[in-house]
Amino acid sequence: ILKNNMILPVALALAFVAAVNANCDNNCSGHGTCMTDEVCSCYDNWGVGLNHDSGDCSDRICPFELAWVDTPDSQGVFHKYAECAGRGICNRATGECGCFDGYEGKSCQRTTCPNDCSGHGTCEYIEDMTFAANWNDDSLLYFMGGELTYDYNTWDTRKTRGCVCDATYGDIDCSKRMCPHGNDILDVRNTLSVAEKYQVQRLHFEASDLNDDDLNSRTFALTFTSRLNETFTTIPIVFDDSDITDFTNDIHLALLNLPNRVIDALTVTGQRVSRDSVDIQITFTGNAVQGKQNLIKVEDYECGNGCTPKIDGLGLQTRVGRTPSNISESKVADANSYECGRRGKCDYSTGLCQCFTGYTGDNCNTLTTLA
Repeated sequence: ILKNNMILPVALALAFVAAVNANCDNNCSGHGTCMTDEVCSCYDNWGVGLNHDSGDCSDRICPFELAWVDTPDSQGVFHKYAECAGRGICNRATGECGCFDGYEGKSCQRTTCPNDCSGHGTCEYIEDMTFAANWNDDSLLYFMGGELTYDYNTWDTRKTRGCVCDATYGDIDCSKRMCPHGNDILDVRNTLSVAEKYQVQRLHFEASDLNDDDLNSRTFALTFTSRLNETFTTIPIVFDDSDITDFTNDIHLALLNLPNRVIDALTVTGQRVSRDSVDIQITFTGNAVQGKQNLIKVEDYECGNGCTPKIDGLGLQTRVGRTPSNISESKVADANSYECGRRGKCDYSTGLCQCFTGYTGDNCNTLTTLA
């Protein structure tokens, strides 16, 4: 019994002596534990060489991220984890990645944006990009089509980025000023036997039937986005379907009084479709709004104290199976919409059109000669 009781202490003592006498290279550089086979067991993020073998634990290991480009494994899987994401060189002394041009982050895991968007835009991840400028891409059901996005869950989520330019700026790095757009004055319509058609946008208001909401006397606003991606929101408009003429006049004046004469001419008509619904037609007839325009957005939410513009909001229909409020293009314009009316060149440093000989105007859509 005594001999058996002595085995465990003796074994522990021998293990202790072996550990004390272990002779690892450079004593693992103070960054690991020397094992009985005289091989270092390195602490996290320490090793040696490109293969990150233990060695003497003298090198730092840099952060890993999904590789931008790599060779597939036996299962055909790409984009495995790689040091510095395969887009930088690891500094073994500091454990920091030195990223190649165009990449940044502690593991070079994301792209930079061209020229940092030239100070005229924001650098956004690909999954946060919205659908262009809503060029009639939606019927804008429930008036909620302001910034349409799509699910994006591929390998470069939170990695690939691009510029989203500020209003009046464009190009891949937001370095160019955008010029006015307008109709090509020499463009010929398909048929001249009928009157020229202008773009018409239809706003359908459908009151909610949950609480028998009455839209009358409640306020809302309209937001217009120009071809230069400028956004302008009207003053509060009082909803009044008891006097459609007065109601459409209020909408007309609110849009016409937007800054910078962004809408220089339009007509507004309307009709009460039923007890709970009203249709409004907005026709763009001005030189500043020729051709296809972005769909107007209805600000129908409540915007109280401290909010601009201050509006009550509208109690609109949102029930599944019921007719929702929506915006749509009900008539396509004959006119087109080109940069500088296709009769001039844009000076991207100033955002001004340099019209060709014989043309003038902000968007070069006025003839000066009839040769």
